[in-house]
Amino acid sequence: MSGRDLFPGVSEAEWRDWRWQQRHALRTPEAVARLVDLSDAERRGLALTAGAFRVAITPYYASLIDPHHPFCPVRMQAIPVAAEAEAAPGDLRDPLGEDRHRPCRAVVHKYPDRVLFLVTDTCAVYCRHCTRRRITGGEEGAFDRAAAEEGIAYVRAHPAVRDVLVSGGDPLVLGDERLGWLLRELRAIPHVEILRLATRAPVTCPMRVDDALARLLRGVKPLFVVTHFNHLKECTPEAQEACERLVDHGVPVENQTVLLRRVNSTARNIAALNQRLLAWRVRPYYLHQGDVAEGTGHWRTPLACGIEILEQLRGHTSGLAVPHLAVDLPGGGGKVTLQPEYRLGPAPGGTEFRNYRGERYLYPDPPEADCSCPYDEVFHAGPARRSVE
Repeated sequence: MSGRDLFPGVSEAEWRDWRWQQRHALRTPEAVARLVDLSDAERRGLALTAGAFRVAITPYYASLIDPHHPFCPVRMQAIPVAAEAEAAPGDLRDPLGEDRHRPCRAVVHKYPDRVLFLVTDTCAVYCRHCTRRRITGGEEGAFDRAAAEEGIAYVRAHPAVRDVLVSGGDPLVLGDERLGWLLRELRAIPHVEILRLATRAPVTCPMRVDDALARLLRGVKPLFVVTHFNHLKECTPEAQEACERLVDHGVPVENQTVLLRRVNSTARNIAALNQRLLAWRVRPYYLHQGDVAEGTGHWRTPLACGIEILEQLRGHTSGLAVPHLAVDLPGGGGKVTLQPEYRLGPAPGGTEFRNYRGERYLYPDPPEADCSCPYDEVFHAGPARRSVE
């Protein structure tokens, strides 16, 4: 059944209008129940989380849901279950320690040379595993122009900032005029070298990615779109069209997958997803261990699960399809990456390794180990100047 079959009377033009999709998102238990055969856990989840965290599912994303199977990966990401209302050991309201690094409302400045720039508390679809649910739940209120201007002034006043990640919420719920103003203001700051934009729009509302948006993003290059596919079921022709439109306009697209228990927590799922994304010219970047956000304990996997997935990918698929396994340390410690251990230790004449098949190999270490670069001081001092007589 197509998406439009679930919404009789909707024209093709309406269905392909991203504003229509956002206006007609499913936001109440009654609206969800009209399209999905809700399980007891989902009915309780919708009741228990009402008022705590928003529900919104675009008609497009709802059309991907299997209405009869509670373990449909799209359904699990969009509809709360009772476990979301239960506290898990280690849960934190601010799992990444962002609030203590917020010099102003719109900016999180945890790393020396880059900042997170928050532009909205709204999403087209509210992921049930959201790490920033204290903001996207609506507790803080909307981000207005004054908050954005204050954030821009902060970035302008800190010349060490060379990389700005625009996020929220989802920046692509904003119209082109407001989004374009913000991106152009950031691009005009001389020390800002790179812009990144984090969005699930290619996944949850791909019609948002039209030619006008792609031209806008191209116009503030270098800008990278960082999107968030979690399962092959989300890789539809519409999603492909959105991703390829961006790439064709010269906007690189990278993907960050969150490891979700019983949704994508096997190597088979991650390999299938990443191989499809690569075919669309979308680079798999991170596989994120679940953050310790309140209400998300039922999603989290043991760290060993992610490492085992990488172990099964390495050597069995292209290296481009093997993401970094990232853990954002609770409380604000920042990202660290993990991988299987291939280095076995020192051995006579070098270092011993194992490969993906478990075979042992010796890498010979060179007898001389001076790794300094003599030309550095000349090169980094700038071009040689000739005196003018």
